[in-house]
Amino acid sequence: MSYLDNIRTFVRVYELGSMSAAARDQRISPAVASARISSLEEHLNVRLFQRTTRMLNPTEQGRIFYDGAQRILDSVSEAEAAVTSITADPRGTIHVAAPLGIGRRLIAPLVPAFKRDYPLINIRLRLSDRKLDLTAEGLDIVFFLGQPEDSSLRIRKIADCPRLLCAAPSYLQNRGDPETPQDLVTGLHDCLNLRYPGAPEFQWPLETPEGIKRFAVTGPFESDDGDVLTNWALDGQGIILKPVFEVADHLASGALKPVLEHAPPVPVTLGALYPHRRRQDPKMRLFLDFMATRMAATLQLPR
Repeated sequence: MSYLDNIRTFVRVYELGSMSAAARDQRISPAVASARISSLEEHLNVRLFQRTTRMLNPTEQGRIFYDGAQRILDSVSEAEAAVTSITADPRGTIHVAAPLGIGRRLIAPLVPAFKRDYPLINIRLRLSDRKLDLTAEGLDIVFFLGQPEDSSLRIRKIADCPRLLCAAPSYLQNRGDPETPQDLVTGLHDCLNLRYPGAPEFQWPLETPEGIKRFAVTGPFESDDGDVLTNWALDGQGIILKPVFEVADHLASGALKPVLEHAPPVPVTLGALYPHRRRQDPKMRLFLDFMATRMAATLQLPR
């Protein structure tokens, strides 16, 4: 077995805390992952993990080795990036994640074009509206809408996206148009919320004549899938807060109508997060430049 492969598997087992999770992450079987760890332990003549039938915890030697193993993998990545930049022949795999709305409408349609331009670079795209841990989940780039909290990562801003409140004509016919933002929190209206563990936005920030105010809205339905909320709104179930690009077609067709246009939601930042250590990787720079330019052009927004 390759000693470097053994180290890579050890790092993922350490970070994910699970042999099976690390195996899935590296697209190998749990038996192969276990064999790699055993081979590494035999080579080092130490125990790296304490294993039971229900738990797997790093030993003191394992914690020490993890720090060095990370540096080894970072050095290999930097060396590969340096060689690739000289040969102008970028290659490898980029693990990318994004919220459902961004991923389906903006990123996924661009991936084939990127692959045509850079045939030796492979893209692994994961879509989810939940909060993702870039390091723990083995991701290289995470696209986001909002303001990320993790200052240990580099941020590439792509565009500022306007948002709006909207609802189906059938809902507005039954419940009427809200006249003030306060109408959203007094029980007069149902608001459809995006909620998931760790979700940062439990209030809607709206621009009012008195400045930006946050409104703790409620409603009968919540979901961790933004497209589910849109479908509920189309069915007349309530009011949603959405980036304009996500509902532009529904607005154009009249299936959704803007509400409270005099008190719009605060615009949201569209950007990408990636680790500091990957900033020199040519394939990362190529992918981010490619996506940022075309996403901003698709949205027709200032960068």
